[in-house]
Amino acid sequence: MSSDPGYETLDPTDWDSMRALAHRMVDDAITYLETVRDRPVWQPVPAEVAARFSAPAPQEPAGADQVYQEFLENVFPYPMGNIHPRFWAWYMGNGTVHVANLVEEQVVNWMKAMVGFPAEASGLLVSGGSMANVLGITVARNARAGFDVRERGLQGAPAPLVVYASTEVHSCNQKAVELLGLGSHGLRKVPVKEDYLSALEAAIAADRAAGRRPICVIASAGTVNTGAVDDLDALADLCQREGLWFHVDGAIGAVAVLAGNVKPQLRGIERADSVALDLHKWLHVPFEAGCVLVRNAETHRRTFALTVEYLEHESRGLAGGHLWFSDYGLQLSRHFRALKVWMSIKEHGLARFGRMIARNVEQARYFAGLVEREPNLELTAPVGLDIVCFRFNPGGMKDEALNPLNKEILTRLQEAGIAAPSYTTLRGQYCLRMAISNHRSRLEDFDLLAREVVRIGRELMDGAGRGGR
Repeated sequence: MSSDPGYETLDPTDWDSMRALAHRMVDDAITYLETVRDRPVWQPVPAEVAARFSAPAPQEPAGADQVYQEFLENVFPYPMGNIHPRFWAWYMGNGTVHVANLVEEQVVNWMKAMVGFPAEASGLLVSGGSMANVLGITVARNARAGFDVRERGLQGAPAPLVVYASTEVHSCNQKAVELLGLGSHGLRKVPVKEDYLSALEAAIAADRAAGRRPICVIASAGTVNTGAVDDLDALADLCQREGLWFHVDGAIGAVAVLAGNVKPQLRGIERADSVALDLHKWLHVPFEAGCVLVRNAETHRRTFALTVEYLEHESRGLAGGHLWFSDYGLQLSRHFRALKVWMSIKEHGLARFGRMIARNVEQARYFAGLVEREPNLELTAPVGLDIVCFRFNPGGMKDEALNPLNKEILTRLQEAGIAAPSYTTLRGQYCLRMAISNHRSRLEDFDLLAREVVRIGRELMDGAGRGGR
């Protein structure tokens, strides 16, 4: 038993029941394939079934058995039909479920409500936060370029386009800007200091004076190094004044709006023009699962929609449906990643996810407290959300000696299978980085890590002497 008070996890409370359910799922899947010829190639989703996908996200758990029963009743009977021996409609292999659009629409609606976006906003499930940022910044480029990018391409740009972010912005955003043809010089990285906002305004003004066209500011709702959150409200004000697209990279922390001890830090995310979320992080959805949300659905659609005659939308039949997600992204063939998100949220409820997130934040503070009370350990940055950066530092040593020492400590922790922090470098200091988003972690796990870092550090010093003073 854990000595951690209030411990809660997303794991089953009854493993035997979960094992039996998993075996049943495998049997059902095999039977489905075995009898595929005996069923209709395709059948429309009845209106009463479709209506069930307009319900808001559940706050409380429903349990795996009930969710699977809902799947059998509302999803399983309505495939696209492409595994059937008489399916010859489109050029594809075996695949997906036709009711998938309704499931994905519902999941996207849940995400919109979660971050405070209007109901008429749009969204798309993608592979992860990186692709969500690519799509969000693509919409920003096309919306604020000042000319028809799809028709003329960037060679028709009357002025170089510029995107802005802090120096702590995730590298996937630079990749996105480069991929979109703006080049790495098209991403203006502003140093993170107390005067960040004024420095950002000055950079925008300088670029305009030089004949460039500012189009977008990327805010970080949780930086990857330290978990810091930009002042989203202030950045929203700035973008409104300057006429810029406001994109929030929320891959690290956007879903933390579910946690009461974090939500105030994310105030202003609801004012963004687009938001990137990573559902395989703090929502614990198995890989891959990301989401991009766009406030203006028509702007989103205009960026990607291209309907040719063999993909004409209809009101009935296989091509029926009011929403084609291929109009909102690059892919036509897409994995049914919405199902696992849908089932997970239904099984556990958003309130439980919120408690898991809040608990991780408290665990980060708990571990920071251990570091502060241990003379041989040192915090190297303020705790941001669920990320703690620290190092072994017994005192009297320079960074030139501490950096390789801490690198060796990390390597030994990992090679011995004790724990798996990562690392980063802050102000020239190599430090261990704890990204605490694990719903199975207990307080005793953090006690163990603190002890082991000190033990390994002491052993290394005793073996090599206290050099580098």
